[in-house]
Amino acid sequence: MNHSPASLFDLSTKLAVVSGAASGMGRASAIALAAHGATVVMLDRNEAGLQATAREIAAAGGKGVPRVHDTSDEEAARRLFTWIDGEFGRVDFLANIAGEGLLADPLALTSAQIREVLENLVVGRFAHCREAGVRMLRQGGGSIVNTGSLASLTALGRGHIAYSMAMGAVAQMTRELSTEWAGGGVRVNAILPAQVRNPALEARIAADPAIERKWLSGIPRGRLGRPEDVQGLIVLLASDASAWITGALIPMDGGNLAMNAGGSIGHAGLGGNA
Repeated sequence: MNHSPASLFDLSTKLAVVSGAASGMGRASAIALAAHGATVVMLDRNEAGLQATAREIAAAGGKGVPRVHDTSDEEAARRLFTWIDGEFGRVDFLANIAGEGLLADPLALTSAQIREVLENLVVGRFAHCREAGVRMLRQGGGSIVNTGSLASLTALGRGHIAYSMAMGAVAQMTRELSTEWAGGGVRVNAILPAQVRNPALEARIAADPAIERKWLSGIPRGRLGRPEDVQGLIVLLASDASAWITGALIPMDGGNLAMNAGGSIGHAGLGGNA
């Protein structure tokens, strides 16, 4: 299908589903998608946060539908998409953003904790991919984005082992589904953020101010991420502008992955150009 350049980012015919929409990158994603015309089904366990996102979207003239939802629950995923069938008759975009990990010393980490993290970040997300995927394949197209992490590709240390195991699985789930479904017009990509400011991250910084300096030492851009940094990328991946992008693991990290762990941050005027 050919599109004029002016219509590439038009989402006015699309039904988008965004998890984690009460705060952080999920909220920012829902607002951006609605601003480009999508009808956005917003998922989260935090009802007050969902309603706040819905009010902001409505005030800007957008269409947002809040729904309290546990993304780790496979049966809830089935109920959700059955409801979407009845209400909207299609699904064009899924953003799997919600999900929680935990920090634990590998020597103290239990099998139960590993299973909990995998249920939250991998199994629940796969259930939503599967439910969206069967519908997208039936209608001949669609786009799915899984939120991974730099931990999908590299080790973080500091007790992240369960989280990193899950995020590695998210990367491979994305690649496998993209390979399985590309022929049916369904694209599956992943966004891999570095540290993005949110309430949990702010709490870690408050407890250990030195950790922010550690993170910044590996980010050439010189700042931590902000939730709104995801907005352009999420609109791109939801839109027909990314029609030939699938199976991609896209860093959103201020240059972190590009810089070797032993590298140093350059500055304008010190041996190079700005």
